[in-house]
Amino acid sequence: MIDIYYVEDDENIAQAVKDFLARHGYRVLVFSTIAEAKQALKKMRPALALIDWNMPDGTGSMLCQWIRLNWKELPVIFLTVRGGSRDIVFSFQNGADDYVVKPFELDVLLLRIRALLRRTGDVSKQYLSCDFISLDQKRRLVCCGTEAVDLTPSEYQLLLFLLQNKGKIVTREKLLEEIWDSNGNFVNDNTLTVTMKRLREKLRRPACLKTVRSIGYCMEDVE
Repeated sequence: MIDIYYVEDDENIAQAVKDFLARHGYRVLVFSTIAEAKQALKKMRPALALIDWNMPDGTGSMLCQWIRLNWKELPVIFLTVRGGSRDIVFSFQNGADDYVVKPFELDVLLLRIRALLRRTGDVSKQYLSCDFISLDQKRRLVCCGTEAVDLTPSEYQLLLFLLQNKGKIVTREKLLEEIWDSNGNFVNDNTLTVTMKRLREKLRRPACLKTVRSIGYCMEDVE
């Protein structure tokens, strides 16, 4: 099922959109504030974001610009009461991929969503993150907060595999097998220890990267 994040403070509109899109194969998570949406986006990216222009704690453009700084290719549709031909330029200047003017027909919104996802594909799996650590698989870009981190190929593969298995304990044997042995590079256990040490240092010793004594490692968000 395709996930959509819907940032909307009008409960009636949000419920109507959620129910309609659910009937067409989309799972919609609704957030009534920008702050709630940001917290959700830090943990998991959807295939697309629907953002109402007027929110209680800011404007849709504020959230969209924040999204663009962190996940450049995440598709965004603005829902706005603004009208006029200038809205196309206005919406694109504020980072949106498309916009729909309220009040709108649900069928029209569905067509816009389908058209945008046909162009972009589902980019939700492109971005992985845990707390303040983020990884863009397409660009092979790793960041601590907003700062890019330069990793060696083995450090990058180690972080990638742990993020792909976020919330799970990954054994040392599994990491050695997936990262080194799969490439025909048979190494001893100490190679993993050294690589992990360097990775931790480059990532500023994050609390979300945990050692499970005598077993392996686990990445999970710190509450």
